[in-house]
Amino acid sequence: MNPTSRSKKYRLGIALGGGGAKGFAHVGVLRAMEDFGLKPQIVAGCSAGSVVGSLFSAGYSSDEILKMLSSINLRSILKVKMPTNGIFSLSKVEAFLNRHLPYSRIEDLPLPNVITATSLDDCKAVAFTEGPLAKCITASCSLPMIFQPAIIDGKTYVDGGVLHNLPVFALRECCDVVIGVVVSPLDKSPFKNTLVDIGYRSYRLMTTHNTYLDMQSCDVVITVDSMKGKGTFGFDNMKENAKEGYFAAMKVLVNSPLLKQIRDEQ
Repeated sequence: MNPTSRSKKYRLGIALGGGGAKGFAHVGVLRAMEDFGLKPQIVAGCSAGSVVGSLFSAGYSSDEILKMLSSINLRSILKVKMPTNGIFSLSKVEAFLNRHLPYSRIEDLPLPNVITATSLDDCKAVAFTEGPLAKCITASCSLPMIFQPAIIDGKTYVDGGVLHNLPVFALRECCDVVIGVVVSPLDKSPFKNTLVDIGYRSYRLMTTHNTYLDMQSCDVVITVDSMKGKGTFGFDNMKENAKEGYFAAMKVLVNSPLLKQIRDEQ
């Protein structure tokens, strides 16, 4: 893998990892790239990364994305359902996305976009490059047992983070250079001996492990270390998370000869 060569379809791609509310750090990362003068030719997103990535691919600026998502009242868009296959339904989230996204299908987005999820039927990671945009985003965000799985063309999908919380696999074969953005580093603070905390810590260990493996396939990694200790559902911290993402990204951008080279090429 020689990132200085030009041999693939896209020169630069960016993979936005999952992390719930911590994923709003991606907005700051994209803003830093705008200020730095660096533009990805394709975006891949997992879970929260798929939300931010899809809005960015639809043409929204980082400031517009932050303003839109900061207006969300979590209680108003999460629909409680009888817990058969998930405590919450993402149907209201899907409706919100359909209202705000000016495109209904992934393949129609002006900036190429990949949304990753996990297929329970095929037992593998899936990279959607076409299909119903809002539905694929909710599939990518369907945290098992918390959110109801998404059904697309008769198949059942859950959160992409189950297998690849950092969706580099969706870009590696088509990009010369891949930036991976990690917004959910492992917090090793004590946990409570409860069903919820044990389940959550176990899931975080799983996603941290698969993220580490996928980081090895990146040419550049931006890790927002300040997200440690912040809650997956701490949506009151959106603006602060975006600010932390900006500073973490800018530190990497200004110190990367490779990214400076690509910026100058653009």
